[in-house]
Formats: sequence, structure tokens, C-alpha cells
Amino acid sequence: MIYESHAAAPTVGRPRLLPWSNLDGNPCYLVTDDTGTGRLARLADDIEAVQLGMADDLLGHAVDLLGDGKATAPQLRYLAACLVEALHDVHRIARSRGARLPEPHSDEKSRSSVPEEGPGI
Repeated sequence: MIYESHAAAPTVGRPRLLPWSNLDGNPCYLVTDDTGTGRLARLADDIEAVQLGMADDLLGHAVDLLGDGKATAPQLRYLAACLVEALHDVHRIARSRGARLPEPHSDEKSRSSVPEEGPGI
């Protein structure tokens, strides 16, 4: 599955969480005054697309390995470590994209704050 980046809403003055960390492991942010289409923003979009694609590939591998009755404990531990890393990447992407969503209007905000009843409730 190919994940393409989507045109983001303008993020004037709002920092964007980037899909990489600095050498100390701390998050990196991009603050820009344009529409999020600059060179560094496009690079971040491309890296996010690669990370999502790799996570999708890893899920397929996980399904295969977990279905193999001959999988060894070291193989399963390695798979778990890779899944943790992929989940970390996907979670960072979700936080970054969520933070860039436009703020809902006040009437939408009041409707969304009322929880909808689920089935059987």
C-alpha cells in the first residue's frame, strides 16, 4: 500500500512535529510562515510516507511470522522490537498530523463535545 502525503492546512506559527529526533533523542519541530509546502515540509511528508509504508509491510510480515508454528522465540522478540519501533513512528505521525488539523468552529466544537451513544448503550 502506498501512502501519499496530503496537502496540509496552513500552519502559520504552529510548530510541526517532524518524523525524526535530534541526536539526543528529543523531538524536532518545524515552524514556518508558509502553507507547509516548503522543502523541509515536503521532506518530512516523504519520510512520513516511507515510515507508514514500512509499518504496513511489517504488519504483513508479522501476520506471516505469527502464523508460522516454527517461529522461534528470538524471531518473535525481534518482530516485537520492530513493531514497537514502527508503532512509535506511526504514533508520532498521528500526533503531528492531528496537531495540524484546523480548529473546529464553535458550533462544531459544542456538538463534538457531546459523546455519541454507541450500539447497545
